[in-house]
Amino acid sequence: MKHTSPVVRFLAVATTTALALGMVACSSGPAAEDDGDIKDTTIRVTLANHVWTETIKDLIPEFEEETGAKVEITQLAEDQLSDQYNVKLNAGTDEIDVLMYRPLQENKLFASNGYLADLTDLVEKDKDWGWSDFQEGPASLTSWDDKVVGVPIITERTVLYYRKDLLEAAGLEVPATLDDLEAAAAAIHEANPDVAGYIGRTAKSAAVTQFSAFLFSYGGAWINDDGTSAIGSDEARAAYKFYGDLIRDHTSATINPEMSWPEAFAVFQQGNAAFIADADSLYKNMTDPSQSTVSENVGFAPFPEGPAGSKPYNVAAWALAVNETTANKTGAWQFIKWATSKETTLKMAQLGVSGARTSVWDDPEAKSDYPEELLEAIKINGENGVGQDRPLVIQVAKAREIVGGPIVESIAGGDVDAAVDTADSAFAEFLTQDEE
Repeated sequence: MKHTSPVVRFLAVATTTALALGMVACSSGPAAEDDGDIKDTTIRVTLANHVWTETIKDLIPEFEEETGAKVEITQLAEDQLSDQYNVKLNAGTDEIDVLMYRPLQENKLFASNGYLADLTDLVEKDKDWGWSDFQEGPASLTSWDDKVVGVPIITERTVLYYRKDLLEAAGLEVPATLDDLEAAAAAIHEANPDVAGYIGRTAKSAAVTQFSAFLFSYGGAWINDDGTSAIGSDEARAAYKFYGDLIRDHTSATINPEMSWPEAFAVFQQGNAAFIADADSLYKNMTDPSQSTVSENVGFAPFPEGPAGSKPYNVAAWALAVNETTANKTGAWQFIKWATSKETTLKMAQLGVSGARTSVWDDPEAKSDYPEELLEAIKINGENGVGQDRPLVIQVAKAREIVGGPIVESIAGGDVDAAVDTADSAFAEFLTQDEE
């Protein structure tokens, strides 16, 4: 269905005045200029509490000296950031020039509501800046209706973490396929009863993102091309069953049904698991001796191949966008252009912040602090990666709760087909309502 208003889908209930302002403001504000003079202007940038933010803040004086502009930062925790956007963007504010947002959670919502300026001409115009240098998966997440509405700044992919010492003791190679992974998990657990063959996220919503790599590698999807639920397919059912069996069948411990990444990582860090597939951006949690008892024995590998090949996610966790209603689109774009340039992205990479540019991942200067095995896995996963790790809908949290249901049932050893049937029906109904 077509949306009857650009604001009615927003999470907060807006006043009549705010609705009117939001609708009028969508067409206000001058177009951005790629090289306009921004000397003595103030660029108001709203950022999340994040390692990217803390790192870029140290570099911003370079931008200010180069342009003569002043950058004014508002920095908020994620929940506060969402609340801020909820109120201000919905009211058509002109008090934000650049916004840091989560494409996986908010791109569809923000873009379809008209909150994000169209950057297509700007990103395509400057060949030296190089939009084509951004990896396909992350870049696809910051596009909407064939328009570029954001630029990725933080990326992550699914990587397979494994214990080198346990594989060596068992005489096993690093798993290249999901069948290999299951066999290795079984063999290691049999030889080491106190060690789980595989550990992973188990909480309904949290598990969705990491389960996605299994889903895609089995040839499944969240949503069909025609917008209907895809989780009832044979491929999706097989993925749900495999993921649950992999966690449940190769451990002697009672499985915590509420694990997100910190809890699952803790099991591995404490030496109680042989494998886990999770975000590569979290790798220092495994290699830091102050956090991990197995830091010297952690290996990294590309996500194993399933029946449809190796299909991990490769996503933009955060991106920068220009507020459609700002009167300073030129300054906003020039800040984004600088913050996402090859030069700045390289500096950020050298400081441990993973960006979306292919050229930077190919630059030896950017990779000196990364384990060589991890770099190879990142390269392969980046090439094979799918640009999503959850259903790309407006009400993302609700969707994750629905599609995560069969994951929990599978891990518990329940009736997976029945759980999939229930979830498929609920998700199909959700998808019709999500677009209203």
